[in-house]
Amino acid sequence: MTTVASGAAASAVPVPSTAVPQAPASASAGAGRGVGPLLRAWREQRRVSQLELALRADSSARHISFIETGRSRPSEEMVLRLAEHLDVPVRERNALLLAAGYAPHYPETPLDDPSLDALREGLQRLIRGYEPYPALVVDATYGVVTANRGIAMLLEGVAESLLVPPLNAMRLTLHPRGLAPRIRNLPEWRGHLLAQMERQIALHRSRELRALYEEVAAYPVPETGGDGEPAGGVPYVALPLRIEHGGRVLSFVSSISTFNTPMDVTVAELAIETFLPADPATAKYLRTVVG
Repeated sequence: MTTVASGAAASAVPVPSTAVPQAPASASAGAGRGVGPLLRAWREQRRVSQLELALRADSSARHISFIETGRSRPSEEMVLRLAEHLDVPVRERNALLLAAGYAPHYPETPLDDPSLDALREGLQRLIRGYEPYPALVVDATYGVVTANRGIAMLLEGVAESLLVPPLNAMRLTLHPRGLAPRIRNLPEWRGHLLAQMERQIALHRSRELRALYEEVAAYPVPETGGDGEPAGGVPYVALPLRIEHGGRVLSFVSSISTFNTPMDVTVAELAIETFLPADPATAKYLRTVVG
C-alpha cells in the first residue's frame, strides 16, 4: 500500500457496518469521442508534450500525434502503456479502452463479493488495531466503507439524519448539523477539504464527486470557537483537525493510504485514513474514553 502523510484528514465519519461503496460517474460517457481526444486531454492535463510522452512510452511523437488526431488506432497494449505513463486512474483506463474499441481491462468487483472477503477482513482488522485512535475506510466519493470506535466517538452528537446510510465523510464533516460546529479551526479545515476535492475532481473527472463538492461548498458555515493553542505548548507539525468532544478540544493529524498497483477499480478507489493525536493530552483522552 502507498501511504501519504497529510496535515489534514479527508474527514471524520461514522461507524456503521461495512457498506458497498458507490462508484462515481466515469469519463466512460465520453467514449464516443474516440480515444485520441481523450488521450490528448489527459496529456494536456498532465502538462506532458507529445515528445516527452513518446519517449516515456517507447514510441514516437509522430505516432502519438496520429493517435490523438484519429489517423492511427492504438493497440490495446499502447492504450494501457500511455495511460500508465499519464497516471490515468484505473476507472478511466477502462474508459480509454472502450473509446478505442477494446473491452475493459480492469474488473470492478462489488466490495461484498466473496472474492474480496480477505480484503474486507484485513481492512477491518487494520482499523480495529489502530484503536483507540480514529481510523476509517472511504471510497472515491468519500462514502464510508467501515470505521472504528475512535471515529464513532467523534460522531457523538451528529444529527441522526446525517447518520442514515449511505454515509458520506465530507457531508458529515462540513454540514452545519454535523461536525462543523465543533471544529475549532473550521475555516482552515474547510478550505483544505474543498481544495482536496478540487484536486480529485481534476484527476478523476467524476460527475458524482463534482455534485458532492457543489453541495458541501454551499453549506452555511457555522461560527466556531477560536483555534487556541496546542495543549501543553506542543507545536503542530502540520495543519490539525481541532475538534471539541466532551468539553475538551482534541487535535489530530492524519495519513491516507491507498493500494499499490491495484488491478480492480473498486480496490483502486479505496482509501484508509488514520488519525494520529497531535498532542499528549489528546492521546491520553482517547486511551481513557475509547480504550
